[in-house]
Amino acid sequence: MHIEPGLVDGAKIVLSYATAAASLGIAAKLAADTVRDSGITALALRSAIATVLVFSFFELLPHHPVGVSEVHLILGSTLFLIFGAGPAAIGLALGLLIQGLFFAPFDLPQYGMNVTTLLVPLYGVSLLAKRIIPANSPYVELKYGQALALSSAYQGGIVAWVAFWAIYGHGFEASNLASIVTFGAAYMTVVLIEPLADLGVLATAKLLRQLKGSRLVQQRVYSAAA
Repeated sequence: MHIEPGLVDGAKIVLSYATAAASLGIAAKLAADTVRDSGITALALRSAIATVLVFSFFELLPHHPVGVSEVHLILGSTLFLIFGAGPAAIGLALGLLIQGLFFAPFDLPQYGMNVTTLLVPLYGVSLLAKRIIPANSPYVELKYGQALALSSAYQGGIVAWVAFWAIYGHGFEASNLASIVTFGAAYMTVVLIEPLADLGVLATAKLLRQLKGSRLVQQRVYSAAA
């Protein structure tokens, strides 16, 4: 999901700098949690893998302009489940930045809005996971309903943020609202795919038990919460 150039411009874009700073602050906090639990090497490895994956999601997977933004298959909940919130946040922020620097420089002015739209819902997913997944249940035992809840929360958060930026930029004009609805309806179709991707990746991880104890994936994939 990339906010379209010109959707928010002029002095209004300053707000995106503040929300981006807050979002990156959240990412730093999540990264610090990973260092505390798994060490700096694990954070670096998982973040690097997540960054490559995010960049691939943006550049290689199908994406189409719809309404006020673009529909992407970002798989935010999948990144969270496999790598943890900290590496997923870093991967989203860096993958988006690399794409903007080298492939889509016209998106750089919107980076603050885009990174906010990706990171705040991820933080929400990390909080939701603690509520709906029992502490004694490893992620490889995740049920479809739990995966659907996480995916819906992440994608719904993205739609809500895109709607906020669109209304902030152009108000409640009928054409603007219609574009928001069109984008939201198209984007939420991602929820049909992401839970299946989550379960498929976790099923693969379940078969690859040698990854248990590895720094490449978060240990909650295989183990109960500490």
